[in-house]
Amino acid sequence: MSEECTPGYIKKVREKFSGKMICGLCSEAVKEEMEKNGGKREEALKEHMNACVSFNRVGRAYPVLLQAEAMREILKKNRAKSLSPRDKGEGGQKKGGIARSSSCIPAITKEINAHNMVK
Repeated sequence: MSEECTPGYIKKVREKFSGKMICGLCSEAVKEEMEKNGGKREEALKEHMNACVSFNRVGRAYPVLLQAEAMREILKKNRAKSLSPRDKGEGGQKKGGIARSSSCIPAITKEINAHNMVK
């Protein structure tokens, strides 16, 4: 999996990506970003480059922080989806999903205490 970097190839890539030389993997990431933003190549390229800068600044030196940041972003997206007004059914009640319940710790404690009393 290699590409010959001929002057023609380099010119073609730079024309396609605003004068920047990017690898095939990055070009695929830019294509995916374009699908998300409605086909705006400049914005997709900028978004991808920001992600690369962030990764090189934090991810390589502190991989655990990069994982924590990724989890934070996932939770932010999920929270935004769960608060969406479209998710409300009739009467303003949220439809679907898992109902929130109380902690199971009291039930487990009660079971352990009952078990100890039997002995």
